[in-house]
Amino acid sequence: MAVRNKVSSHAFLLNALMPVVEFIHPVHRMCSVLEAHLFHECLDIVLQPLKVAAQIGRMMSDPTGNLHHCFMLLAAYIVDTPEACMLACIRGKTSPVTMASHKDFSDAFRHECRTGARTLSQLSHTQCDPNDLERYFAQCKEFRLSGVVELFWQNWPLTDPANFLMLEPLHHWYRKFWDHDVQWCKNALSAPELDFCYSVLHPIVGMCHFKDVAVIGGAASREVVIAVCALMDFQYLAQAPRITSIIQDRIKATLAEFHNHKDKITDEGLRRGAESGSALDHWFIPKLELMQSVTPSISELGAPVQWSADTTEHAHIEVIKEPASMMNHQNYDTQICRYLDRVERCWLFETVTCLSALSDADDTHDQDLAAEDDRAEDGDTNMADDEDAAAILKDIWSSRRSVPDLFGIAERLRTGLPGSVPQPVCTFSLGATALRINHQPSIKRISIDKAAELFDIPDLRGALADYL
Repeated sequence: MAVRNKVSSHAFLLNALMPVVEFIHPVHRMCSVLEAHLFHECLDIVLQPLKVAAQIGRMMSDPTGNLHHCFMLLAAYIVDTPEACMLACIRGKTSPVTMASHKDFSDAFRHECRTGARTLSQLSHTQCDPNDLERYFAQCKEFRLSGVVELFWQNWPLTDPANFLMLEPLHHWYRKFWDHDVQWCKNALSAPELDFCYSVLHPIVGMCHFKDVAVIGGAASREVVIAVCALMDFQYLAQAPRITSIIQDRIKATLAEFHNHKDKITDEGLRRGAESGSALDHWFIPKLELMQSVTPSISELGAPVQWSADTTEHAHIEVIKEPASMMNHQNYDTQICRYLDRVERCWLFETVTCLSALSDADDTHDQDLAAEDDRAEDGDTNMADDEDAAAILKDIWSSRRSVPDLFGIAERLRTGLPGSVPQPVCTFSLGATALRINHQPSIKRISIDKAAELFDIPDLRGALADYL
């Protein structure tokens, strides 16, 4: 997970560019149906080699060179809520992974799973020509389907939207937290007051948690505070890198606690319309219903944090937006591919030159240690070579941070105009010595014995006793 989610690894490659078209159908709703048709058809074409690999398998080599007969499965598809509905072939105000509609989003239990087999069965019971777009769409209303007939996943073995539609933190939790949870707090306390409360917080060194103190405490009732805190606990627990069965039970408990106290939010009029500003008495929030599917998804696919859209969104910037900004807005596909090819060539050239330079430096060092290497066992030598190669690649691919010139910084601060130097000054120099005091220390809390061991000061405890 640490390797796949590391953006600097450049592990994502551009596979296809989806067409963006404007349909001229007189009914605006039918234009979105046509867009969904086109998207599924494009995915079916692009992913056809993977479907063949899933059906008959393909011989692939592992890192050690051994061949394996592998089958390609669709494990997860990272999308936001509207895209998930489009892939599941359902219309809006409907859960993409369960049979719940917008009227069921406030239920405190998980509804029946919306499997791919059920969707295909409902499509087969629609007695209408799919080419008659408006009539077919009207008949699909009974099953709350979007009207798409040829689904890209229907001929992919062992593929089900109820399983591969992953609930990821960025769109389903963080976005919901800002769109709903924060707005409830603003309505309870007022936006200026909430901003002021956070602005006067003193920078804290170390981890300090005051579980009995809430920013909206006093402005909102105790039940509202419990409901908001329960959602925060849910998000905190669900983004853990390792989730055990005990943590899953705690995730379920926090969500149940929210449902037990959520009615107080609507009773106090804290849930309001984004445009009208009027109080709402319903819970038509799709992401709230999707929270019921988090623990089943964890059991199927593991920790949700590994499927976060943070990495894919950054990859979209790297392989789409940045190349598009370098062109003349003509022939996007050709120019983007040419840009990515040249960037990759430069990156590989830099990698090879760095490897060559490091290899030459290591050869000189190895000659001095030839006698010791002769005495080493073969297994230890191979292990050392692997470690050296990994260290070289890590040094090349890791992010580089420039070494600051503390003497130059201290001189600029000393000779700066009055009022232009930020206070307090944290960088000083005297003679051949320069130092910088961190605003937030790297070691925020440490015991005396641990500090004595870490900095090799055996008499530290006695010296502190004499000082005090």
